[in-house]
Amino acid sequence: MKKLILTGSIAYDYLMQFPGRFRDHILPDHLDHISLSFLVDTMIRRRGGVAANIAYTLALLSEHPTIMATVGEDFDEYQNWLNQHGVDTSAIQTINGLNTASFFVNTDLTNAQIASFYPGAMARANELHFSDLQEKPDLAMISPNDPDAMNAYVEECRRLKIPFIYDPSQQIVRLAPDDLRTGIEGCKALFTNDYEFELIKDKTGLDLEAIRDKAEFVVITRGEEGADIYTRDSDSHIPSIPPKEIVEPTGVGDAFRAGFLKGYLHNLSYERCGQIGALAATYCLEHDGPQGHQFNLTNFINRFREHFDDQCELDQLL
Repeated sequence: MKKLILTGSIAYDYLMQFPGRFRDHILPDHLDHISLSFLVDTMIRRRGGVAANIAYTLALLSEHPTIMATVGEDFDEYQNWLNQHGVDTSAIQTINGLNTASFFVNTDLTNAQIASFYPGAMARANELHFSDLQEKPDLAMISPNDPDAMNAYVEECRRLKIPFIYDPSQQIVRLAPDDLRTGIEGCKALFTNDYEFELIKDKTGLDLEAIRDKAEFVVITRGEEGADIYTRDSDSHIPSIPPKEIVEPTGVGDAFRAGFLKGYLHNLSYERCGQIGALAATYCLEHDGPQGHQFNLTNFINRFREHFDDQCELDQLL
């Protein structure tokens, strides 16, 4: 079995619902002094963070990923939850005197989101090193985290010859252009959504052709429009799978990544990996919070077969 290390945030998510549309209250001619407050109907706290969300869905898919991250003194209950679901938390370090990171997100009626993130113990993530792990991983994922830690992980993976997937997403605005270019130039794959990809292009000056020439493949998710996978010589479009109902969109992209990684770890085609990711994303969308969905691998494969033909190779995932 391939050993996967997930780096990135572990956080408590504070999820709020605004009973309107953000765009109706944003004045384009006054963005230079924008000042808005949205009265929300609900607020709930959920377990979240990119690394933990990906790990949770991978565990539902019968994988046992390892998370390398820093957390605060308030993490005990969360750690027990992850352990119970089959996630390896042995590489997670608790920082005394600090709380676990917090993510505050407000979602409107169109599923548009406005969010803020407080790093807490995540700010100490650069104290962790791949070289301190007992076993060298076969693959690492560098997801949104403390920016200094993300840059250090890129350099360490390159030095130790650890293949890594680069997923800068929410930290694109904090990473310098040279740091983004370095991450892309050394990665096996780049994961991003369509808006974030435009930010990367703007900050780095690299277009799709330049990026696909540097990475083995590029995955760009596009919400309800699905996802696109680009290699150096081919393009694939992955349609989204309609949900039975839409409950909450937070964590959907993380679930997609987990599904994709499940297929990738078992050497399935990029297209099949994307299809597995699409279904994992739909499960998440149908439930409350980024770790509110539940399924087993057998049920997942049966539902997968309702949407895609010629998927007999999924039997090897059981």
